[in-house]
Amino acid sequence: MNFRKASSTDDTPEINLIPLIDVLLVILIFLAATTTFTRERQLKISLPQAQAEQMSLPTLEVSISQDGRYAISGQLVSTADLVTRLKAQLAGQTDSVLLIRADAMSPHQAVVHAMQAAREAGISKVHFATQATQ
Repeated sequence: MNFRKASSTDDTPEINLIPLIDVLLVILIFLAATTTFTRERQLKISLPQAQAEQMSLPTLEVSISQDGRYAISGQLVSTADLVTRLKAQLAGQTDSVLLIRADAMSPHQAVVHAMQAAREAGISKVHFATQATQ
């Protein structure tokens, strides 16, 4: 007589998901604790020097950094969105003035692109910010 149980034909391994979920939660907590979120609100700009009269406050300011990044009123803007953001900022305003604050070492192409975006947005008066010579 054979008293042993017959082996079952179902030998599929059982996957326990609880340890996997525990490890993923620990990794998630680690990432949340070590991640830092920074937002650049304004670009560091070194303006070129010139002797000129001081003008009245402009309607809108566009800053161009040394590496060619744009910021409108302190908020970073991509090159592709420059025209649409200028139009949105100047909605309903007539006779608007744009002040371009370009870094002294910014690429010429970036300044030309800002001037072209101003023209496409319908801005007719464009001024450039400079520092007073010392």
